[in-house]
Amino acid sequence: MLKGKKILLGISGSIAAYKSALLTRLLVKQGAEVKIVMTDSAKEFITPLTLATLSKNPVLSDFVRDKTGTWNNHVDLGLWADLILIAPATANTMAKMAHGICDNLLLATYLSARCPVFVAPAMDLDMYAHEATQSNTSTLQSYGNKIIDAEFGELASGLIGSGRMAEPEHIMAVVTAHFQQASLLSGKKVLVNAGPTFEAIDPVRFIGNHSSGKMGYAIAEKVAALGAKVELVSGPSNLSVKHENISITKVTSAEEMYQACSKFFPEADIGVLAAAVADYTPKTKESKKIKKKSEGLQIELIKTKDIASELGGSKSENQFLVGFALETDNERDNAQKKLESKNFDMIVLNSLNDIGAGFEHDTNKVSILHKDNNLKEFELKNKAEVANDIVNEILSKISN
Repeated sequence: MLKGKKILLGISGSIAAYKSALLTRLLVKQGAEVKIVMTDSAKEFITPLTLATLSKNPVLSDFVRDKTGTWNNHVDLGLWADLILIAPATANTMAKMAHGICDNLLLATYLSARCPVFVAPAMDLDMYAHEATQSNTSTLQSYGNKIIDAEFGELASGLIGSGRMAEPEHIMAVVTAHFQQASLLSGKKVLVNAGPTFEAIDPVRFIGNHSSGKMGYAIAEKVAALGAKVELVSGPSNLSVKHENISITKVTSAEEMYQACSKFFPEADIGVLAAAVADYTPKTKESKKIKKKSEGLQIELIKTKDIASELGGSKSENQFLVGFALETDNERDNAQKKLESKNFDMIVLNSLNDIGAGFEHDTNKVSILHKDNNLKEFELKNKAEVANDIVNEILSKISN
């Protein structure tokens, strides 16, 4: 099942580290190539010799391998892996991961990784339930990491509750399911647009909006993780992408976004139009900075090309097109009209009236309306989780 997959197993200092021996054995038995990075405290619970024997690879824990100065390159380790699995992950390690603290080889490798990261917490019940730990868990999820929830049972302290690291067999089921999912969109081409557009008034000033691009980027990462080849057309944004399946085209204006989307859409199987494209642009764009005057300034605006309508009008029967609607009133009615007029197959609706939703937030609260008038409503979630919901809805339709 995992033949040829490269898995980096990270082990931190928990009594649950003894389970890592069985986990390593199961991964190798399924055909995975396993490399292990341990923290120093993890060695107090299980020996590197045991894990090296089971993994058939040297176990690493230090940046420098020996007195000759040979370097255990954390960057190469992060690039080598198809998946990083940190099991057990202590409260301390999770806190450091959440806040970018990099004081050991495991954390340096994690920060260098471009592959999916799965985290299996292990700690006592009060530590697991503490607000700080729960906040760190949410932060890790917002980065796109997957949490394999701790399980209920007897803990090392003698207490009974949630905090036990998931059993190796349960972790294996999650890892196996991930790689099965990773081929769901194999061979598919997906166009995603994201972020705002900036419509120049002069060389200094522009008309824009508050879109950060986070939603579109999260969707691009998700479909890429499922095996799709992704063309991401991004307006001005400080975000970056990690997945090798994503090619990014940077644009500034609505016209540039239209040209790029028109170029890529004919070859796409799926289009996801998450960008907040300006509806209007200045008719005249001054070549020099407009000087401040005592009287007011009037700017004549003209309509931009409607990217959604253009792509919807050219959409073939074999293409699936997703639109977005950000509304402040009559939300569902407006979304329904937009779905029909733009020839979308599905539309994602969110309202600026919902706290924590909309531009610049790390969270979003959406409803998804399909062409068959079926509406699904979702709770407020971080945008990585919202991207999962959106992509799952797409999969449910294209696989029928």
